[in-house]
Amino acid sequence: MRKLKNSELDRLSVEGFKKSSKTPIIVVLDNIRSLNNIGSVFRTSDAFLIEKIYLCGITAQPPHKDIHKTALGSTDTVDWSYAESTLELIESLKASKIKILSIEQAENATMLHNFTPEPNTTYAIVFGNEVKGVTQDVVSASDTVIEIPQYGTKHSLNISVSAGIVIWDLFSKLKP
Repeated sequence: MRKLKNSELDRLSVEGFKKSSKTPIIVVLDNIRSLNNIGSVFRTSDAFLIEKIYLCGITAQPPHKDIHKTALGSTDTVDWSYAESTLELIESLKASKIKILSIEQAENATMLHNFTPEPNTTYAIVFGNEVKGVTQDVVSASDTVIEIPQYGTKHSLNISVSAGIVIWDLFSKLKP
């Protein structure tokens, strides 16, 4: 077995990415502090052809060298917008018939492996602040709360890790 060179990976160009059919997932970052986490979410979103990212509240916006460091150019491929209020954005998305999934530990949350996405539905997945998580008002406004099962001694995962897990899981369930 031989490791492939980057030139052999047959990746999309920026123009090709922009024209490609997207996965019906929107990522919402609710007050993310770490610029490296933001960049990592951009990179993961590029990998799985995510429709759009919304950066909300204190979440920093490109261009920024620390976002670029982990995003590796994906801020140029994945569409993104800024929204000051996460809750107002969520209400607007819901009015557009987009299903809101907050990724959080909450009463009556659905475990990620038990969640089955509906066909022909666009989902907005909300990831919260590294310390406080998704705000309660956003959790309350969500259609569903998804929890990533954890079995060790820690109570949370890094937001970029959570995004990778959830985006991959939904992508694999949505793309036949």
